[in-house]
Amino acid sequence: MQAEELRDLAVQVLEDMKAQDVKVLDVRGKTSITDIMIIASGTSDRHVKSMAEAVAFQAKDAGEPPLGTEGINDGEWALIDLNGVVVHVMQAKVRDFYQLERLWEMDIPSDAGNAGEQA
Repeated sequence: MQAEELRDLAVQVLEDMKAQDVKVLDVRGKTSITDIMIIASGTSDRHVKSMAEAVAFQAKDAGEPPLGTEGINDGEWALIDLNGVVVHVMQAKVRDFYQLERLWEMDIPSDAGNAGEQA
């Protein structure tokens, strides 16, 4: 299954489960760990947990079991690695604190490393 198909599957599951503020980020060229990141918010620890479990289950059911999961039992920040797509499901307060969208959307100018060399 291609990354785009996994992205669509995960987004559909999250939307079906009433995830809030679902964002899809194409991070190709910014990191070697994944091509696509999906970030979504849940309303409670139970909501975060159930959405993360549903994404993992649906991916497995489609023949693409997650490479790994983290934080599902805690329900504050769950991560599902779908090999090419990483899904973050967080409570709003955690998402506001870490601001992953801001981190991955930052564009660093190619000449930023030379800024200190100018005299």
